[in-house]
Amino acid sequence: MDLPPAATPAPISRRLLGVRFDALDLADALALLAARDPAAPFAYVVTPNADHWIRLQDQPGLRPLYEAAWLSLCDSRILRLLAARRGVALELAPGSDLTQRLFDEVIRPETPVTVIGGTEAVVEALRARYGLARLAHHNPPMGFIRDPAAVAAAVDFVRAHPARFVLLCVGSPQQEKLAAAIVAAGGATGIGLCVGAAAEFVAGVKQRAPEWVQRASLEWLHRLGSEPRRLWRRYLLEAPRLLRLMARVPPGGG
Repeated sequence: MDLPPAATPAPISRRLLGVRFDALDLADALALLAARDPAAPFAYVVTPNADHWIRLQDQPGLRPLYEAAWLSLCDSRILRLLAARRGVALELAPGSDLTQRLFDEVIRPETPVTVIGGTEAVVEALRARYGLARLAHHNPPMGFIRDPAAVAAAVDFVRAHPARFVLLCVGSPQQEKLAAAIVAAGGATGIGLCVGAAAEFVAGVKQRAPEWVQRASLEWLHRLGSEPRRLWRRYLLEAPRLLRLMARVPPGGG
């Protein structure tokens, strides 16, 4: 798929083994999202974490999806910490925090919001918690990204339900592929947020780690304890790989 360039290039970015991270902290990113014209052509935000970063080394064909993003924000305190040891200063703007602050500070009951993925229970909890009067929801089938008709249905849903914010909650790299497909199709507006499980946290269906655990860069341990069967491979088996890859980062990035 040929992807257009990002709608608005970030003023400054850093790279870790070729992966772009825009120099925007949470407040900066929130301000940009709040200021963007809701009628502007669809653009999307990616939030690469350590798991994404490893995948992008293994599957370089996915990198254009991240390069085409309007914003690419560091989602991982661990990645930020390890990058700093290589002389690369990354700003932190976790997708879950960004989504939470959007709902708390920017989104109003009349703001149109579309959610792709997630259960009806999550969406109804969001609707009730924030009094959302214009919330649209489409949950594609499992494995939809391999079915062109299912991808087209998701793209058509976004185009048919213009929203200021579109939460793409179908997991990575499915959500990034879908975001790129929406851009390529044209005719959609708003900002797509590739934020995985963030809607579940914002809705209160799942609980995040306490703030002190997050600040200590131990949220991964809390999540592992909460969902060990789903996450043990990511956090335990990939940790040595993360360290080996980080050792290849040139001093100062690249």
